[in-house]
Amino acid sequence: MNERHGLRIALLVVTLLGLADASYLTWIKLTNNVASCIKGIGDCYTVNTSPYSEFHGIPIAIFGAGAYLLILIFLVAEGINRFWQENANLFVFAISLFGVLYSMYLTYIEIAVLKAICPFCVASALAMVILLILSIVRMTQGHFMPST
Repeated sequence: MNERHGLRIALLVVTLLGLADASYLTWIKLTNNVASCIKGIGDCYTVNTSPYSEFHGIPIAIFGAGAYLLILIFLVAEGINRFWQENANLFVFAISLFGVLYSMYLTYIEIAVLKAICPFCVASALAMVILLILSIVRMTQGHFMPST
């Protein structure tokens, strides 16, 4: 397996893990269930029931799941044609950069305002950071960059 293929596989795995995490958080929010946090580690309930867990009545986790789904679509699309092969990583970079910035805001809210941490939210933030780093590595190594 070459390095380019390895980076793509890593991106796909992290994206699928992030999608599963965000989908779980969405399900918890929509069904008014309590997240399965390990006792003594985090306070998922406080975070998930706070006003910051929604945007105009839409659970924030849905937007996270949508971001991971878009990243997955772009990664799969790399094999379709030259346009996607050359540009998909730029879209992955842009989405993951926004995801990291928004996750930083939400983490600030958890720590400074709610004084509660949701481990599932932290996992999603870490997944976005890893996706951002992997997309930067791909760009700096010239993988899937637009040709001049």
